[in-house]
Amino acid sequence: MSLLWSMLYQINPKFFPKGPDFMVPDMKLIDQPKVKITYHDAANVFTLPSIASDIECMEKQIETARSMHPGKLSHAGKRPDCFLKMIKNQFLTRAGCGKDVRHFEFEQVSSLVEYEVGDVVEVLPSQNSEAIDCFMQRCGLNPDAMITVQPREVENDLDTQIISLKVPVKLKTFVELTMDVASASPRRYFFEVMSFFAGAQHEKERLQYFASPEGRDDLYQYNQKERRTVLEVLEDFPSVQMPFEWLVQLVPPLKQRAFSISSSQLVHPNQVHLTVNVVSWTTPFKRKRAGLCSMWLAGLDPKQTVYIPAWFHKGSLPSPPPSLPLILVGPGTGCAPFRGFLEQRAIQDASESAAPVIFFFGCRNEENDFLYCDFWLSHSENGGLLSEGRGGGFYVAFSRDQPQKMYVQHKMQENSQRIWDLLLKGAAIYVAGSSTKMPADVLSTLEDIVSKEAGVPKDSAVRWLRALEKAGKYHVEAWS
Repeated sequence: MSLLWSMLYQINPKFFPKGPDFMVPDMKLIDQPKVKITYHDAANVFTLPSIASDIECMEKQIETARSMHPGKLSHAGKRPDCFLKMIKNQFLTRAGCGKDVRHFEFEQVSSLVEYEVGDVVEVLPSQNSEAIDCFMQRCGLNPDAMITVQPREVENDLDTQIISLKVPVKLKTFVELTMDVASASPRRYFFEVMSFFAGAQHEKERLQYFASPEGRDDLYQYNQKERRTVLEVLEDFPSVQMPFEWLVQLVPPLKQRAFSISSSQLVHPNQVHLTVNVVSWTTPFKRKRAGLCSMWLAGLDPKQTVYIPAWFHKGSLPSPPPSLPLILVGPGTGCAPFRGFLEQRAIQDASESAAPVIFFFGCRNEENDFLYCDFWLSHSENGGLLSEGRGGGFYVAFSRDQPQKMYVQHKMQENSQRIWDLLLKGAAIYVAGSSTKMPADVLSTLEDIVSKEAGVPKDSAVRWLRALEKAGKYHVEAWS
């Protein structure tokens, strides 16, 4: 320990609650944040020509701001593939049932993007403008300041040249597009750094306690369990004045949200459909919380023009050819990609007879959350793709409509012979939905079915399904 720190400790030990060596490494650590903010004269900043459209301006802002953020952002520095405009916002669940699942339809309003069934779209949600303004005011930030953000240390001259070419953006725009200030909870290190900038001693001590091993459980109760946001934490410690460099580094990045596409472009040219569970819950201390993206989408009015930046990419469910028999398992919003599968196969079936499809769907109640009920039933009747007469089938497990819980795996066991017959014809298995227990339960059920119907030991059934997966005929897309 340096002579200076020794002298300070002798003068006033109370400022070093964990001993004289406590402050030394941490002070070195926070002397230099990993990012550097450069402020620019607005008069010298390049702006797009006045003839540039709103979409062109938005594209450039998103590309510029997200390329400068130090966090790992998907598609960082990449312009959106297109912008979407909502044209339908429809409830799929009955009001008051405790769940809110929506069917959203969007039109592509910029460049036309082609996608296949099974693909995924990522959207960048907008943050609440009032929360952004409160964050600016709380942190003493000038929303109109023009800034560039760069790593404090660069590896070579080429990095320096690239950084120097970055176009400044408004500070408020940077925060809106890259920093999740009113939805995500900060990590433990955020509290540790806050403690160095606390002006009130009691706040400093509480923050140091939260950042210590002894305070881990209390920090969990205060922060993670209550899902306190960055803005709420900062408001709880009003004496803390963190430099913007530290806020950029430590505030959780604003992440894009990925959704399985629930439409076929063959049926809906220039459109994208999504099936979204609108997330909301109450914390142990009765705070109302909601998913940032799903709640934002649910609040959009199709009559208003709101441009939604979107990126398309391949998911875990490859588009199947019409000749391939399918066994689909998609409880809840897991049905989303399979709606697109059925739409596309129905079109293909008009010109060439398509292979049969078995679909296992699950929900809580027939009256409350039977998503796309009419759509599935229409394809299970009159020789449709899901009709048993064509070798297919549609089977629904309503988990709470009877005393004993009923799930998709129970319906699969009831129809094990039909599953095995389709597997013998070369069927592929697609599973989509919650990543908790469902995928593992479905796999275990399939192992039992193969063992039973083929008359082989369980370990042989396990190897057979693994071979099916290696052959590209067992696909899972699960989300938390």
